[in-house]
Amino acid sequence: MAHQEEALKAYIGLLRTASRLEQVAKKDVRCYGLNITEFSVLELLYHKGTHTTQAIKEKILIASSSTTYVVDQLVKKGCVRREPSQEDQRVTYVSITEAGRALMEKIFPSHAQKIAASFSELSSEELQQLKTILRKITYDQK
Repeated sequence: MAHQEEALKAYIGLLRTASRLEQVAKKDVRCYGLNITEFSVLELLYHKGTHTTQAIKEKILIASSSTTYVVDQLVKKGCVRREPSQEDQRVTYVSITEAGRALMEKIFPSHAQKIAASFSELSSEELQQLKTILRKITYDQK
């Protein structure tokens, strides 16, 4: 089979797999009153600390207007807070609140287990190979 045909089949397989994994994650976070984008923002802040709105947008790959909306929703839920930069009034930092941290401490271990279960058929070596292959595809396109 030609390389192009194999590449197209791999592409379809990746899309189907990504869709399935996304559905698993969406279903899980819905149980906690969050959508997947809200969870992604909380997870970023929980694991990586305070970020600017712009950095959040870049890291979770959503539009600027969507980032503002998602942060607004998380502020209303008491999970994050905005902090204007002291140096540059155009910059706003977003940080997780104690309530947001408590929520993530409660839900993240279970969420991580559900995601890991999706990969249960793969050995540690296969997971490592998969990460290497995906990295090649991702960084080869830049």
